[in-house]
This record gives sequence, structure tokens and C-alpha cells, in this order.
Amino acid sequence: MELRHLRALVCIAECGNLTRAAQQLGMQQPPLTRLLQQMEAEMGTPLMERLPRGMRPTAAGLTLVQEARMVLARVEAMAGLVQDAAQGGSGHIAIGFTSSAALHPLVAQVLRAFRAQWPRVKVALEEAGSGELLEALLAQRLHAALVRSAWEAQPSLSSRHVLTEPMVVVGPAGHALLQSKRALPLAQLRGQPLVLYKRPAGPGLHDGIVTACVGAGFHPQVVQEAPRLTATLSLVAAGLGLSIVPASMQQLRSDGLAYRRLSGAPGLLAPLILVSQRRPEAQAQVLLQHLGSMVDQQLAQQPARRGAI
Repeated sequence: MELRHLRALVCIAECGNLTRAAQQLGMQQPPLTRLLQQMEAEMGTPLMERLPRGMRPTAAGLTLVQEARMVLARVEAMAGLVQDAAQGGSGHIAIGFTSSAALHPLVAQVLRAFRAQWPRVKVALEEAGSGELLEALLAQRLHAALVRSAWEAQPSLSSRHVLTEPMVVVGPAGHALLQSKRALPLAQLRGQPLVLYKRPAGPGLHDGIVTACVGAGFHPQVVQEAPRLTATLSLVAAGLGLSIVPASMQQLRSDGLAYRRLSGAPGLLAPLILVSQRRPEAQAQVLLQHLGSMVDQQLAQQPARRGAI
């Protein structure tokens, strides 16, 4: 599978229509149809559900679209790094993030503004679970990471709370509990099958959900755990159960999913935390200061986002 296949798949998913996708890609519809058919043949499963008007990703297609976006983003970042190297870039910073943190608009804005202001700095990005990111920070493979879990104090690391956003319930479109626009009392999830993020990868969110459910008078009925929050959405779309995710996960729009606000769980919140090396090499220390300043600038430009998405 080539990058052109991935770009085509993402465009089809975003447009929801082959004709519009072909126009955006600057190609005819028949070749685009063949590209989609090639991908489905290679994957061995339908990637798009054909509708009377347009199409939408299947559960498998949604997973591939999410992976394709990350691959394309990394390719774009790679091209920037190569260009910086060719121009004699000065400095290097390695930043990690969890999949859910990466979906918060602030993270993309900070990274985009950072690259715009210091285009000659090499920025390496890494996505992983919170536990893996902590190990990478302690091993000094990363300079900083944007995570969801508050960690116990580590002498070699410093952390700062950036913002907090609410959690929402997500389920298959058409689920009876997700039809209203009013906030859903958390207690109504009693007895509902839940798909949760694996605890070792994200103990903060996992424990927060379990604690909130117990506080609402029930123990969550967890039927499946997923290694990433993006994978959680794919399992939910496949009908395995409901899930509770940070509100910014709604950035991953899909006709197969529905979201609803929660009530009766005031402590059910998703923090965004910047963890960084306390005493990195001198050059990285300056870049970390720049990164912190950029976070402050972006927060100041959109104060309404401090507490919620």
C-alpha cells in the first residue's frame, strides 16, 4: 500500500462521497474507485460502507483511516525534518503524546506554532501509551510528553497541568441511551457493557472512570480493553459496548458513532499534562522553555478552552 492509497482513503472518509473526494484529489472518479477496491482487496475486508448517498467507513475502515492519518502526519513531519537538516537546522527536541492527547486541538496548535516560530529546530514526535512515554522520558529518549495521567513525583522530571476537559460517553449510532441531547446521568450506565482503555497504558483515565462509576453506585461492566483510545472507538463502532472518553475524541467524526455529555460525575475529567526532563542538555533546555512558552501563548489566545473542549 502506497501513500497515495492512504491519502485517497482519508479524503474519501472526510468527504463521504467518491465524486467530491475525486475532485479534491484532482483525479477522475473511476481511478479513485479502483484505488479503493485495491485497498479493500489488500486488506481482505470492506473499508467503506456504500450508502444510498455517499459512503462511510466501516469499523475496519475507521481503524485504517486513523492509522493513515498518523502515517501521513509522520511523513509530513519527516519531510520537515529532512528540510531542516538540509538547511543546517540548529537543535532537536523529541516530544511524545498519547493518542487522545494528540486529538485535543491545543496540541496541534502548539506543535504547529512551535514549528512555525522555530522552523530550523528538528522536532521528533512519538505516540505511545502513558506508561511507555514515562519510560522514554526516564531513559532520556524524549524531552517532553503530553499525557493524560498524573504521575508520582520523579526527581528527573517536572510536570505542569495544562488544562482539563470533560469526559463523554460514546456508543454506536442509534444506541438508545445516546438519542437525547441532554446530559446522561452516569448511573444509567449500570449494567451496560463498556470498552475501556487498558489500565497499564493509561492508569489515570482508567482509574478515573472506575472511581466515578463506583461513586455513581455501580461497578463498571468492562467487556473489552483496548491498547489505544482510537482503537477503543473502533471496538465501540463494532458494537462491543459503550465507552467513556475525553471530549476531544469527538474530533474523530464517524457516522457510526454517537456521543453524549455526562452528568452526575463531577470528578470525571480528563487532564492534559506536560511532563518534561528537569535537567536535559543545555540546548534542549532552551527548547523546552520555548515549548512551555508556546503552550502559554496558545492558552492565552483561547481562554475558553482552558476548562473544556
